[in-house]
Amino acid sequence: MTRDLFSRYVWIIDTLSRYEKLSRERLNELWRRSHLSQGRDIPERTFYHYRRSIEENFHIDIQCNRAGEYYIDPASLNRNKSLTNWMLDNYAVNGAISDAPDASERVSVEDVPSAREFLPQVLEAIRHSVKIRFTYAGFNRSRAEKDILFSPYFLKRYKQRWYMVGEKEKNGDIRTYALDRIKELRIADEKFSLPEGLDPDSFFGNIIGVTTSHAPIHTVRLRASTTQAKYFRALPLHSSQQEEIHDDYSIFTYQLKLNYELVHEIMALGDGVKVLDPPELKIMVTEALRNALAQYE
Repeated sequence: MTRDLFSRYVWIIDTLSRYEKLSRERLNELWRRSHLSQGRDIPERTFYHYRRSIEENFHIDIQCNRAGEYYIDPASLNRNKSLTNWMLDNYAVNGAISDAPDASERVSVEDVPSAREFLPQVLEAIRHSVKIRFTYAGFNRSRAEKDILFSPYFLKRYKQRWYMVGEKEKNGDIRTYALDRIKELRIADEKFSLPEGLDPDSFFGNIIGVTTSHAPIHTVRLRASTTQAKYFRALPLHSSQQEEIHDDYSIFTYQLKLNYELVHEIMALGDGVKVLDPPELKIMVTEALRNALAQYE
């Protein structure tokens, strides 16, 4: 998929999301105003192909009612809400910067390692359900592991890094690999099938970050200062977040598995947060804090 086509698809999704329902005439009028149109309409046949491609690539259904108005099926939009919001946010930022190039030198963004080099290939493999082979230089290995045969199930971006999750052919384990640690990658001539019932929402549903396991889900309770509580309300730590408000603090409750990323998220919050439950998490955070303090003693 070329960048120009991707921009056109996202423009259609963004426009229909904002206006909810549009006739072809009104959609063409808005299209002609965009920087993508060069002042031309979208031909009927071209628009038909765009609709099919949006459905195929993003699983978002554009439907037409009896009045001839086009709209996005709400069910399909909800299924892909996080991805759709991410695409629209990026489109809005890119469009704003394109419209104001003189201001681009005064915009600072964080780099996302590896996205340009390997992300398109992994997405292509996921789309066509084909395996990939790659060399991986993990941080915990002295030498790179070569010729890994892998079935990529899905992708996740966390802390400005892209990760792919899937099955490693050698031992049948579900593994997570960071794209920025890949040294070379090629698409293999072998198909795979996604296990029934496996999807990103269920796989990552009860974890912070990308490290998961068969460990049980815990009720995690954090006591937050009034200032930290405002940050949690604006940007929840997890989708399961619930708040109990008190006079000078709040208690936030989550349904989570305990992992490395959760501990470090809590440590990063400093004295603004205290773990109340479960006891296992209190021990994990306490031990990590003691180890950190020992570096300065």
